[in-house]
Amino acid sequence: MKNIRVRFAPSPTGPLHIGNLRTALFNYLFAKKKKGSFIIRFEDTDKERYIKASEKHILNSLKWCGIQADEGPDNGNYGPYRQSKRKHIYKKYVKYLLKKNYAYYAFESKDELKQIRTEYKDKGKLFIYNYSTRKNLKNSFNNFYYNQIKKKKTKYIIRLNVPVSKTIKVYDLLRGNISINSNVIDDKVLVKSDGNVTYHLANVIDDHLMKITHVIKGEEWISSFPILHVLYYYFNWKMPKFIHLPLILNSFGKGKLSKRNYNKLNIPIFPLKWKDPIKLKTILGYRELGYFPDALLNMLALFGWNPGCEQEIFSLKELIATFSLKDINFSSARFDKQKIDWINHRHLQSRSIDELTRLVKLCLNEQKIYFNNDKTIKQIILRIRSQCTFVYQIIEKAIYLFKKPTLKKNYIKKQIINIKITKKILFLIIEWFNNYDKNNLKLLRLFLAKLAFKKNINIHYFLKLLRLSLVGKLVGLEILFIITKLKTQDIIQRICNVILLLN
Repeated sequence: MKNIRVRFAPSPTGPLHIGNLRTALFNYLFAKKKKGSFIIRFEDTDKERYIKASEKHILNSLKWCGIQADEGPDNGNYGPYRQSKRKHIYKKYVKYLLKKNYAYYAFESKDELKQIRTEYKDKGKLFIYNYSTRKNLKNSFNNFYYNQIKKKKTKYIIRLNVPVSKTIKVYDLLRGNISINSNVIDDKVLVKSDGNVTYHLANVIDDHLMKITHVIKGEEWISSFPILHVLYYYFNWKMPKFIHLPLILNSFGKGKLSKRNYNKLNIPIFPLKWKDPIKLKTILGYRELGYFPDALLNMLALFGWNPGCEQEIFSLKELIATFSLKDINFSSARFDKQKIDWINHRHLQSRSIDELTRLVKLCLNEQKIYFNNDKTIKQIILRIRSQCTFVYQIIEKAIYLFKKPTLKKNYIKKQIINIKITKKILFLIIEWFNNYDKNNLKLLRLFLAKLAFKKNINIHYFLKLLRLSLVGKLVGLEILFIITKLKTQDIIQRICNVILLLN
């Protein structure tokens, strides 16, 4: 088999959606499995919708996920890898299509076409710009308008001349043979009035010149499949093999996952945060919400791909080793928020203690908490991580070991039996910590037991007071472990804070 070459060709008109990230992932996995090349190419000819920050967001998202291109905007022998920089390449192919009558000029404005469509709709008909309507419209099939283009007196676009009454047969690796009558296909626009080529023409030319062997993209593009076939036929080029991936549906299984889902269901749809340049609203991505990049890829791989085994947790290396186009499902996959959380939990459990320590310290630094006792952090992680899905939860569950707790007066008072007696007990506990080694837990237990007997109060109340003082609430790690990890002066200060609160 010749060298496998696949491409991910996003349009920089917005942030990278996880549906498109899955497309990039499947291309990447297939290329790496076959020891081929994964190429990034930007389809940036839509100037009306182009967003400058989009390209950076796409590249940064792929980088965060560990999806590295073999060729792209920064390197490669088949560039440029931005369609806006390839106009000079497209010109000769446009001339060829016009010369062969495979394409023609059309002169209707957007408003004129809108009016025509409205008139057809009012009559209960669907307007298609093709062989059945073009003779009555403004295009180069009409000699008058053909002369206008020669005199350069009017703006024009260039349309594909779709053959009449032909059965167009295409083959999709997932769906098999697909047949469509050419008479129901639009004469698609190939060159816009501003001189930029459209998706259909640029894709075919670029894929051919870049020697793409397989085109793996979303199901939403399957309607353009016959158009691409016609262009390959006109150019007498061999088509790459195509596979159209099933959609990722929203949580309810109706409609594809979209930005609307994030707004209504609080479901993240971007790998990284995105600041809308128009609304100036920031939407958090999976990274900012605490997910691991390999957990996100793990989830996306399982949306539409089934390796035929019971294994559900995969590293990127394992995905590459296991991936096969034959295992892609035909049916659409439903997004499952609980599933991605479970996958992230499993990935957290598999992380080494050293890596988790590094990540915890990074999270602490982001909160301007600088804690450099790695030994203590590791001990905390070993006690807590089984309860956690995200790294930040390790900190949340042990935050009292990194900074003083915020005491809530009403909450504390509800836990107290008698304020006067409790304050006396707390003063006695402070006295003990002033006179003895806090790490002598055996001696501390003996002291608390004697004090409980003397006051005729259950020892659990004394442990409860210590927890309220040191943690601020009645949850957390073992209280004796907490005592060993705090400095004596911090323990005394926290107990004093409770006494002051009870005044």
